[in-house]
Amino acid sequence: MLSKILSITGRPGLYKLVSTNKNLNIVESLDNGKRIPIYPQEKVVALSDVSIYTKEGDTPLREVFMTMKEKENGAKITLGSKSKNSELLAYLEEVLPDYSRESVYPSDVKKMIAWYNILIENNISFEKEEVEKTEEEKAEK
Repeated sequence: MLSKILSITGRPGLYKLVSTNKNLNIVESLDNGKRIPIYPQEKVVALSDVSIYTKEGDTPLREVFMTMKEKENGAKITLGSKSKNSELLAYLEEVLPDYSRESVYPSDVKKMIAWYNILIENNISFEKEEVEKTEEEKAEK
């Protein structure tokens, strides 16, 4: 599901891809449900393409979110935008102990926590896309 959840540079929050066209995409805000057009010149990133730098490479954001969900028992994270940088980095160290201290900044952790909370509020799954596809294929047969 994270492949249809988008972050758009310059716009707050997360968006769900609703419709795709050659010159225009329509997305729906996960915050307020409003639909807006997104044009090709806007920078858009699917959450499935995001990863966190670690000492030995990258870890997909999906895996970090799944660890966060286990740690929080499926609840939202109480750390927020007013949390101290040391608290944010300490939290990340709990869920991803080998993150790269040189490449991951407190602002990245803040954004990751905000995204996690939005996804939890909207009951969006972090499971791998392949699992969903195989279940759909079974339903078709």
